[in-house]
Order: sequence, then C-alpha cells, then structure tokens
Amino acid sequence: MKPRQNKLFLVLLPVLFGVLVSVGILIGMQLAKTGEGDSSLFQHYVDPSDKVNQVLKYVEREYVDSVNKDELVEQTIEEMLHNLDPHSHYIPASEFEEVAQQMEGNFEGIGIEFNVVRDTIRVVSVIAGGPSQKVGLQAGDQILKVNGENVAGVKIKNKDITGKLRGKKGTKVNITVKRFNRAKLLEFSITRDEIPLYSIDVSYMVKKDIGYIKLNRFAETSYEEFMQAAEKLLGQGMKKLIFDLRDNGGGLLDVAIRICDEFLADKQVIVYTMGRNRKKDFKYATNEGKLTETEVVILIDENSASASEIVAGAIQDNDRGIIVGRRSFGKGLVQRQTELSDGSALRLTTARYYTPTGRCIQKPYDDDYDAYRQEESDRFLNGELLNADSIRFPDSLKFKTPKGKVVYGGGGIMPDLFVPIDTLTRTDYLNELFFKGLINQFSFDHTDKYREQLERDGIEKFKIEFRVSEELLEELADFASKNDLKKDAGQLKRSAPLIRIYLKASIARNIWGADGFYPVYNTYDWVFLRALKLLDATER
Repeated sequence: MKPRQNKLFLVLLPVLFGVLVSVGILIGMQLAKTGEGDSSLFQHYVDPSDKVNQVLKYVEREYVDSVNKDELVEQTIEEMLHNLDPHSHYIPASEFEEVAQQMEGNFEGIGIEFNVVRDTIRVVSVIAGGPSQKVGLQAGDQILKVNGENVAGVKIKNKDITGKLRGKKGTKVNITVKRFNRAKLLEFSITRDEIPLYSIDVSYMVKKDIGYIKLNRFAETSYEEFMQAAEKLLGQGMKKLIFDLRDNGGGLLDVAIRICDEFLADKQVIVYTMGRNRKKDFKYATNEGKLTETEVVILIDENSASASEIVAGAIQDNDRGIIVGRRSFGKGLVQRQTELSDGSALRLTTARYYTPTGRCIQKPYDDDYDAYRQEESDRFLNGELLNADSIRFPDSLKFKTPKGKVVYGGGGIMPDLFVPIDTLTRTDYLNELFFKGLINQFSFDHTDKYREQLERDGIEKFKIEFRVSEELLEELADFASKNDLKKDAGQLKRSAPLIRIYLKASIARNIWGADGFYPVYNTYDWVFLRALKLLDATER
C-alpha cells in the first residue's frame, strides 16, 4: 500500500470501524437474546463505500430506537472530513445559501445592522440606498414588532431576527418601531431588496499623507471595494497606507491575489499552490498595480487567516512592506467546493499554498479537531500573545527574503514588529462590561438623549471636543450596578482609559456608523499606533 493510500485508509478507518463495531454489538446482543440474526450481512466482500451504505441501512432497519437516517449520513460525512484535516468540511443544504451569500457579497433583506440591547432589537446603522433607508428607518430605532409579532422582551435570538427580516426580493415585511424622540410608535412597510454585504469596514485619511483601510473578508466584491477605497484615498493625497487585516478569516484566493497585485512589481511571485493531484501553480504580479509606490504596513493578529496570510506573506517575502501585530492563525490549505445533488456542498482541501520564499504557513494538525481549534487559546496560556520570545520556530522552517530578512513557515505569519495584547487595562470588571453588553447599552441611552445635538455638531467636532468625564464614567458604573455588575473601584480606575475610548467610539458609531467608530477607537489601539509611528518616521 502506497504511503498516501495508507494515510487515507488510516483516516477513514476510525469512521468505518466505529460504525461497524456499533452494528456488531447490536447483532451480538440480538443473537445473544434470540439466537437469531442475519449472518450474511458481512459474508461477502463489498466495496468500502457500499459497506458504509449497507451499515446505515442496517442501523436504520434494526436499531433498538428510531433513528434519523439523514442526520446519520450528514454526521458521518462531517466526521470523515474532520478526520482528513481541520478545514475540509460539509455544508448542509439548509446552510448553503447563507454561506454562499457571505462569499457573494450580498443577500436579500431590508438593509440594517442591528444589536439586541436589553432584549430589544436596536438599529445600529441603516445601509445607504437600501430599503430601510428609503422608508425612513434610522439608527437608534427600536424594533418592537415584525409582521405584528412581538419581538421585544421575548429573549429572541439573532438568527431568529435575521430569519424574520430577510426574505426574497420584492416581498414585504411590516415592522413597528419606537423612536427615541417620539411618543407614538411608528409603522413601516419595507419591500425587501438585494442588500450588499460590504468587505470594507472603513477607509479614511489618518493624516495628510497616511490612509487607513480595514478589510473584514475576501469575498467576490472585495477587490472592487478595496480599489474604490484606495483610489479615494489616493485622490486625497495618500502616500502611505495602513492595511488592517486583523480578525479577517480569509475567503477567496483569487481576490487575495488581485489585491496583492496592486502592491507588487511586475513578475514578482504572489503565491503558489501545490497538491497531490495538482502541479505547482505560480501566481505572479503584473505591471498594472496602482499602489506600487505606496508605502504599506499590514496589521495582523491571531485571527488573521488564509487569504489574509497570503497578502501578508506576499508583502513580507517580497520586502514590500512591514507586518505589524501578532502571529497569524496559520491556515495554508486550499479548499475546492463541490455542490451535491441535494443542495449541500463539500469544501475539500485539494492543495497547500506557499508564500514567495517557499514557506507553507499551515500550523500542525496532527491532533484532533478540537485540539487544533484550542491552539488559539493555548497561545495566550503559553505567553505568546504577551511576548514574542515565547514563540519558537525550528531552524528547518527558516527562509530568507531577497534582502536577507529571516522569515519562518510552519505556523502562521510572524510579524516584523510584534505588538502584545493590552493587559494594562484588562480587568475582570472590564470583561463583564463587554460580555454583558453594558457599554453598548449605556451608549445607546446616552446617544438617544443627545442625538440631535451630536448630529448637528458633526463628527469632526465630536472627535475633538467630546470627553468621557468622571461623571459620565460614574454614570456607566451606576448603570452597570443596576444590571447586576457590582462596582469595583480599583478595577474601574485601571480600566478607565479603555472604557473611555470604547464608550466614546460606541456613541460615535450610533450616529455615524463605522466612519465614527474607527477614527475614535484607533486613537487608543496599540497596534494601529505602532504602525502609525512607523510610517510617521519614514521620509518620502
């Protein structure tokens, strides 16, 4: 048996063996009790795939309790794929449409972003040009009823809300809304339409020559969105860019390649892929990039994965820019999606990708699926998120860039400049404020009190003049106490700097969306500030 065939056999063996043992036990129990049984089930050789089908049929027919065959089949497929690698997976037909929408960059609905605050749906933002904006829905509105059904105070879940608000284009949904400055409830009839899912969270000029773009995923529309943002900033005088890929879990490989092409010179390697049945396939930059003269700093963290790592690896390996933050996730496997006849789909790993220097940054997955996912929290426990010296790379995974910089494979992209997580302001009290959503709730209440004045003054005045005073901080603490979070004066003082900036940013988001939140929050963000300092120090 060839090594690869042997590996596949060992991968499939636990799944088949587990099912067969279960059936064997059932047969044995039946024979022990009655002395009867169909011993012909396994007398003749059958193809392994037929064997699985026979086992499933036998379980369905003879098992002591009733079973759902469809569920058994889907669980078996999912377990089989998990035993291959952590990123091959099965998409049930019931979830396929939603998953596809995430990559297509649109869905059909009413066009709002919402949060559930104190068991009430609060509109965070209304998508420009969408159905909700057209009928007059506003940020801060509380949705009390959907099609006459009460959705406030009933512990409704996010997925249930989404199910009620989304629907086929052209269909209507009626909602009842309470607005902060209106005593009378408002009724809206909204015709659902196609709603874009944007990949760019925000783009703005930080200083006269430094721009900032935050990309949250690599979907079908992401390249076009990125270029619109980049060209806007270039038109405003951008010569340097902070490109934020933190918490970006990846997406489409081709989109990552197109974005890299904008930064790299003609014929520079972006990435290459290779698999058992796939020859080495190189992707090169062209001479058409519009950002080849733009200085760039890429921000990454432990949640930056896949396509994010392709971009960071290409920039780092070509000595094109500086990577700042913490070691990325470490996903170097490429999946190909195949749709099945019932509307479900498989995403099967068919290749590995390699950065221009030849490194595969896929982290090990020899242990089980849960251990692989647990690795992220293990990084915190072993001190890696606090100190770069806690990270160990073997010399066998050492590579060098054209200019001689040492880079490593085998477990994510290690940044050129490591920035630890912020532990100075982190306390249990702060964590509870976040986990219970109390800062967001309090920010909504404060925004509603002063919304008209804040909107009249505008975002620039807000950024410069608004301060979270000691009095407002105490109001937040009192609010938290009334919501079952006992005040801890010492921890409140220690966490005050982060609470102040996050509260201010949340109030800004309630009025101006992401364009209000990020320019405020980034004034405190350690990783962002290190990147800004780097670019400030360079001369053009």
